[in-house]
Amino acid sequence: MELSYEQEQATVEQLRSGKARVDVELSKVIVGQKEAVEQLLIALFAGGHCLLTGAPGLAKTLLVKSIAQVFHLKFQRVQFTPDLMPADITGTEILQDAGDGRRALTFVRGPVFTNVLLADEINRTPPKTQAALLEAMQEHQVTAAGVRYPLDEPFFVLATQNPIEMEGTYPLPEAQLDRFMFNTVIDYLPEDDEVAVVKQTTSRRPDPIEPLFTGDDVLRFHEIVRRVPVAEEIIRYAVRLAAVSRPSQAGAPAFVKQWVSWGAGTRAAQYLILGAKARALLAGRVHATAEDIRQLALPVLRHRVLVNYRAEAEGVTVDQVIARLIEQVPGPVEGNK
Repeated sequence: MELSYEQEQATVEQLRSGKARVDVELSKVIVGQKEAVEQLLIALFAGGHCLLTGAPGLAKTLLVKSIAQVFHLKFQRVQFTPDLMPADITGTEILQDAGDGRRALTFVRGPVFTNVLLADEINRTPPKTQAALLEAMQEHQVTAAGVRYPLDEPFFVLATQNPIEMEGTYPLPEAQLDRFMFNTVIDYLPEDDEVAVVKQTTSRRPDPIEPLFTGDDVLRFHEIVRRVPVAEEIIRYAVRLAAVSRPSQAGAPAFVKQWVSWGAGTRAAQYLILGAKARALLAGRVHATAEDIRQLALPVLRHRVLVNYRAEAEGVTVDQVIARLIEQVPGPVEGNK
């Protein structure tokens, strides 16, 4: 999408001013969870998919649906269950009457043909069905009987999952996890916020959410985010942060070799930079900094770094490993000012 200089400036201003308006609309139904909301918005503005992890009842589904309403995007929800089949997501061919007594196979599109696909409790279904989303997430298309069907743009997969240790869940394949830009953890609210949720949801119906943007606005945001300048030192910092999470990498810290069985790939660095660009624009800046990288390191890396049995035995979590990486990997001087 080619934008003139005037269109570019108008889009930047629309994106900057839109953050506060989005917060106002979401506050009608969502209390707290500011960090999760910010990460979801960054993913949408950068054109990435997002995985929301948290226990049942923490408004993960409501948050995704509300954001789709704010951006006036087509929304489909799929409840993932153990008996869900790939065709239930992508679509299937059925035999229909083509006229003149003839019958022909016709492709009936599944719920993936939308703007925002909510894959609810994605880890409740076996890997074969989870993998049905891979082509859609990476190529924004579905292939059926050798025919490619492009998806609507913009297209996002916002998936929710319950913690893996809960009964009846299946770990997501690593190849699919890597397609998610962020793994955003939604935790229980502080007591005051939880009281506000109970009061708000038991006293009256919430005010309707007003749409603020369109799909075309979101596509322009994608273009603007990619135009945000990033110094080479910041890019090298993102690459270095991802690289040292690999135990086989030369120069990896001793604790990585001790606790990590698999580290982050190049896609992690790409998403760190894209996320930093979007975060900078939301903060009213026209350039990304090392602090943007540090703030997004947890959601970008936590589903790409796999700790080993020794770490689990010693009670060391992925978040703790990433926090130590952030402490030990030096950032560029310019990003620390």
